[in-house]
Amino acid sequence: MDFAYSDEQKLLRENTIKFARASLNAHVVERDREQVFSRDLWQECAKVGIQGLPVPEAYGGTALDALSCAMVLEALGYGCRDGGLVFSLCAHLLACVVPVWRHGSEEQKRRYLPGLCDGTLIGAHAITEPDSGSDSFSMRTRAERDRDGWRINGSKTFISNGPVADVAVVFAVTEPAKGFHGGVTAFLIESDTPGFSAGQKFEKLGLRTSPVGELVFTDMYVPPSAVLGQVGGGSAVFSTAMDWERCLLVASHVGTIERLLETSISYARTRNQFGQAIGKFQAIAHKIADMKVQLEAARLLAYRAAWRLENLRNASLDAAIAKLMVSESLLKTALETVHVHGGYGYMVEYEVERALRDAVGSTIYSGTSEMQRNIIGRWLGL
Repeated sequence: MDFAYSDEQKLLRENTIKFARASLNAHVVERDREQVFSRDLWQECAKVGIQGLPVPEAYGGTALDALSCAMVLEALGYGCRDGGLVFSLCAHLLACVVPVWRHGSEEQKRRYLPGLCDGTLIGAHAITEPDSGSDSFSMRTRAERDRDGWRINGSKTFISNGPVADVAVVFAVTEPAKGFHGGVTAFLIESDTPGFSAGQKFEKLGLRTSPVGELVFTDMYVPPSAVLGQVGGGSAVFSTAMDWERCLLVASHVGTIERLLETSISYARTRNQFGQAIGKFQAIAHKIADMKVQLEAARLLAYRAAWRLENLRNASLDAAIAKLMVSESLLKTALETVHVHGGYGYMVEYEVERALRDAVGSTIYSGTSEMQRNIIGRWLGL
């Protein structure tokens, strides 16, 4: 595996960083404080193709391979200081757009992908429930046969983009006796469908510009054309979403780690204490050295996982390894960046406290660190 940038990938990276710095960072402190999701910035991202990176051009996408997608998302995480916006973009792309592209019927692809790629539509992925959390097997949302379609009742929680979504991939139990593998079906549902409602929007520690909330389905009827993939095939749709999300969402984290590393280096070189730059003190230098090691290891794992998405039959183990290592590296780097900055790091104006708040969620969403260790353990036969 050669991860050297091609000329095209170099240009993609450079252009993405320039775009993010020029267009996405203004008033980020205020947006975070007020918990504002910017539809205008969403549209700006769509203009440069972020929302449709791997989707074929025939459906409005950019047709990039998975590794190139990872490199673009890394550049986005590096150039954009709005962690919530980056997270919403990744949730939309990797957990909604990719499953539609990979599992949708031709009619579904032509109906939804152009709008999902051009920013007209915002997508969500709805599987987590109030009583299930990481235990998808205990899902309670039910889809029962009604005429030629389905009647869905239940609720989902902690749904990224839920309060602003126009279309959602919704998972419901269709044959309880079969369990998660064979008994759950994915549905592609528009938010204006009668019986579909967005519940409360949650306030949270970080990623405040990314709206998260409840979705409630009350006696909601959907036609058979709403089924995404096969009836009973929800586990395959979910697996696709998680493999792509765990492999490529962490690529944006790699970019954030690099930005925090550079921020720490700059501060350590210019902040003087006891007659010298604080970077001359071994305690500070070692923290920053560890950040560099974590960055390089995280990048290699993220790139390898992205490459294997399209070159192996199954990348679930690589996805779990990358998700675990990169998310924990991001959290550690963000915390050490605050420590390097000392009291100033605790202040909002230096913007590193926000990076720490945003980083905490990385070890929880898309499967907690504990779940990733469970997955790795099962692959090892434990």
